[in-house]
Amino acid sequence: MPSSQDFVPCFKAIEEASRVSVLTGAGVSTLSGIQDFRGENGFYNQKGPLYGVSREQLFDIDFFRARPEIFYCYARDYLYPMLDKTPSIAHTVLAKMQKSGAVGTVYTQNIDCLHTKARGGRVVELHGTLREHACIDCGLAFETAKARECAEAGSVPRCPECSGLVKPKVVFFGEQLDQNDLNSAFRDAEISDILLVLGSSLTVSPVSSLPMASRINGRKIVIVNKQPTPFDRDAAFRFDDIALFCGEMERYFFSE
Repeated sequence: MPSSQDFVPCFKAIEEASRVSVLTGAGVSTLSGIQDFRGENGFYNQKGPLYGVSREQLFDIDFFRARPEIFYCYARDYLYPMLDKTPSIAHTVLAKMQKSGAVGTVYTQNIDCLHTKARGGRVVELHGTLREHACIDCGLAFETAKARECAEAGSVPRCPECSGLVKPKVVFFGEQLDQNDLNSAFRDAEISDILLVLGSSLTVSPVSSLPMASRINGRKIVIVNKQPTPFDRDAAFRFDDIALFCGEMERYFFSE
């Protein structure tokens, strides 16, 4: 296990950088009790189907249109409980770092709203959010609480205006990420002195290419993730333990 001294060169680099951007993945939310997707015991690495279908189908937009009741069973049991969780040390220390000006925008692959709950600075949810729902036909907004009530009652939420399917504003397989958000993330990766990656396997395209944008522009990459990533060799600093890293970062930057 690294000692506190092992983190100091990394923290000094962050302290001296004029611009630091952050990318987070599911690993930061495992500390809040949320199962990750691609870790050793992640959702996609569990054996067997779920609700009688493959796990990949549950986030497929065509499958959602055809069998929305299956998705809402999954949402009832796995997704909506995320909204009851509280921010972890990773979320709270990043919020403190934003408020102090030590880091800028936090880009996240997570849909659990925990970064916004931590109330730091600008957060861009690249893969969408459970916080909002809308009709996939007419676009009418639909209250998340009502969608959850429907799911918990065993029904599918429908638009009150056109009876279209209601869907959380989460990016499914077969849908495109918001291009403005994606452009912002890549621009920050290109111009930030440091890209700090926390809890991401860096395997889901196109967000997985953000470190490449940093690398080709001569920027530093810091990776903190339990599992290996494709960019480990390119990282100026590489650590495994997110909780330890974030605890030491809080001590370094905010202890009196």
